[in-house]
Amino acid sequence: MLLPVVIAGGIGSRLWPLSRALLPKQFIHFPQHDGSLFQNTLRRVKGIEAITDPIVVCNAEHRFLVAEQLRAIGKTKNAILLEPMGRNTAPAVAMAAHCALENSPDAILLVLPADHVIQDENNFKAAISNAYALALDGNLIAFGIVPGAPETGYGYIKQGEPINNGQGYSVSQFVEKPDKATAESYLESGDYFWNSGMFVFSAKSYLEELKTHAEDIHEACEKAYLATKKGEDFYKIPEAEFAAIRSDSIDYAVMEKTTKSVMVSMDAGWNDLGAWDALWDIEKKDADGNVVSGDVLAEQVTNSYIQANSRLVAAVGVDDAVIIETPDAVLVADKRESQAVKQIVDQLAASKREENISHTKVYRPWGSYESVVNREGYQVKHIIVNPGEALSLQLHHHRAEHWTVIKGKGVVTCDGSEITLGLNESTFIPLGSKHRLANPFAETVEIIEVQVGDYLGEDDIERFEDKYGRIEKS
Repeated sequence: MLLPVVIAGGIGSRLWPLSRALLPKQFIHFPQHDGSLFQNTLRRVKGIEAITDPIVVCNAEHRFLVAEQLRAIGKTKNAILLEPMGRNTAPAVAMAAHCALENSPDAILLVLPADHVIQDENNFKAAISNAYALALDGNLIAFGIVPGAPETGYGYIKQGEPINNGQGYSVSQFVEKPDKATAESYLESGDYFWNSGMFVFSAKSYLEELKTHAEDIHEACEKAYLATKKGEDFYKIPEAEFAAIRSDSIDYAVMEKTTKSVMVSMDAGWNDLGAWDALWDIEKKDADGNVVSGDVLAEQVTNSYIQANSRLVAAVGVDDAVIIETPDAVLVADKRESQAVKQIVDQLAASKREENISHTKVYRPWGSYESVVNREGYQVKHIIVNPGEALSLQLHHHRAEHWTVIKGKGVVTCDGSEITLGLNESTFIPLGSKHRLANPFAETVEIIEVQVGDYLGEDDIERFEDKYGRIEKS
C-alpha cells in the first residue's frame, strides 16, 4: 500500500498579496491552472500502482477549506490531521505515520508538499515506482530533482554510488542553499540534485529512524497522537501536546543523519512555486515574454508577470516586473527580487494589518462573506450561504446588523422567533440578540449585511450552536 501524505501547511508569504494566512498558495486557483495546487497534487498520483486514499496534514484554520477542495475532486475517504500550529515537516509526517499504522502496519508513505508543480507526470510516476521498490527494503528515499539552473534558493543532494542498477543512489551529502558560484559548480559537475522535499519510506522505518536521531520529537509526537481526538472527518491534534514538540524538518531530523537515506532522481518539470518569478518561469509567455491574466493593458512591457483580479491594470515601459492586483492590495516588484516579498509580509504582520491574514472575500464552511465597505462605526458585507448550510446561533456584544436578501431565500432566527426572508426583504438584528441565518433550500441565498457598532471585528462573536464543531466542549 502506497499512502500519499500531503503536507498542506504554510502560508506562501512570497506569493502575497494572492497568498494569505487564511487562503495560502496551496489552496489558490491560479489563473493558468485547472484547480488548486493542493487538488493537483492529489490528482497527479491517480493511477500509481498500490496508491490509496490520502492523509492530509494541515493547519486547523484550513480544515473546511481542505474538506471542500477534497470533495470537489471526489476525494471523500481521507484522514485530515489538524495541526494547531506549524511544527515543520518532521512532526507532521510523524503524526501521519502513526495514523497510517493504525490501519496498515506495512504502509509505505509518499510524502508530498501541496504546493509543487509537476509538468511531466509520466516521469514523476516512474520515479515514484523506483522509490516504492527501494522503500520496501527499509530505505528512506528523497527525490533529487535534475537541476536546470544554478539555483541558490534550493538545498542540494550529492549522489553517491548507484543502487539496484541505478534505480537509486546512495546519498553522499545533503548541502545547504549555496551561493551563486557554488551552485554553478554543482550544475557543472552533474553530481548534485535539487532537494525536492518529497519522500517515500515506510511509516515504521521513518518512526524508527526518528526515534534514533530525534528521540525528543518521536516521544512528543507519540504523546500528541495518543491524545488526538479522532472524529468522523478530522483528527484534532491537541494544542498543548503539539506545542511541546520541537520544530524541525525531515531533512535535519532524519535524512541527514540516517544511514538508510537513498536518492531517486526525478526529471519531471518540477517547481515549488516559492515566489512570483517561479510562476513566471513555468507559464506560457506572449511575444514580449510576459505572463498576463485579467484586465491588463500593457505598452512597452517585457518579461513581466501581471495579474489583475478585480479591476483594470495598466503598465507602461517596465521590464522584469511583477504586478499583482487584488481588491485590497497591489504589489509592484522587480521580478528578480521576488523573494523579498516576504519582507513586506513581515511588515504587515508587525503592524497587525488584516492584509496579511485574509482577503476581502473570506471562505467559511457555510459559504463566504466579502467586505464591501469598512469604515469607522459601520461595515457592509456581501454574504453567501450555500444550500443546506447555516451560520452558527450567535450573538454580538458590540454591533447590530441589518440584513437584506438579494438572491434566493433564507430562514432567519432571532431571539427565538423564526421567519423566512425572500428577495428584497429585510430584517434587523439588535445588539445582543441570539440569531442565525440558515439556508435549507436548493439555491444559494445572498444577503447584504450592514453592521453598525463601536467594534466590528470578527472576534466579536459568542456561539451557542454550531454544526461545524467550532464550539469548544468543556
